[in-house]
Amino acid sequence: MLRFLKLTLLLSLAPALGAESEIDLQPDDSFAFKTVGDIELKLHVFYPEEHRQGDKRPAIVFFFGGGWRKGSPDQFYPHCEYLASRGMVAIAPEYRVSERHGTTPQECVADGKSAMRWVRQHASELGLDPQRIAAGGGSAGGHVATATAIIDDFNEPGEPLFASSRPDALVLFNPVFDNGPDGYGYERVKGYWERFSPLHNINQTIPPTLVLLGTHDKLIPVETAELFKEETERHGQRCDLHLYAGQEHGFFNYRHTTYYTMTVVEMDRFLASLGYLEGEPSLHVTIDPASER
Repeated sequence: MLRFLKLTLLLSLAPALGAESEIDLQPDDSFAFKTVGDIELKLHVFYPEEHRQGDKRPAIVFFFGGGWRKGSPDQFYPHCEYLASRGMVAIAPEYRVSERHGTTPQECVADGKSAMRWVRQHASELGLDPQRIAAGGGSAGGHVATATAIIDDFNEPGEPLFASSRPDALVLFNPVFDNGPDGYGYERVKGYWERFSPLHNINQTIPPTLVLLGTHDKLIPVETAELFKEETERHGQRCDLHLYAGQEHGFFNYRHTTYYTMTVVEMDRFLASLGYLEGEPSLHVTIDPASER
């Protein structure tokens, strides 16, 4: 309850905070999950109240957006805080990006897979169910999350592969699906795009998927999301696509209070349909969406 009250207060203040303000949410714990040279990567964990080691809570791992160039795990701290208040273990990992580490998009996927494997291997310590770990993300982070589910390549060299990186569900906010010649980031991945592009690698292993997208997104066309849904369903798997009229890229972030709330409610309902959550969402939309367009 304390988590939910804090998040509700922050949402009420968000429009007045301004774009330069930092959100005042902090994880309950952080763990180093990977070291590459002198780079140490951590994942940041939000626990439900009265959480204990050895619990078997459902969990979700959120990957931040930023075009594989930049970004920070705190983008999804509000989502983590909310889902922890609803009884899940919620996790926001770091991964290498070009502006800080001089890396390519390949390393983003490799780090995403490493994070998922580490979480599954440490399920007992984290108090989560290794068979109920969702992955989520926004934009390029949505690509990373999807890649952990369906892309076989781009594993960290030398990393043991006995623990699966594949999530049991996907929650995707304006995700990058298409890296082909007409898709996002092609010039950066053109040497390996056919193995890297989620749209071109959909298979029967893809888990139940939720996609949330604005109809005026200039980076992720609605047609791409519709094709992803069609191909996922053609392989016999579930893909729920929710479109938000007039909304652009990043519309779901917490400073867009109404659309943050609307998309969190859809996320909650989707996870509840899989048995990850119980009861009704604890957030409710009370503002006219037209006021934030």
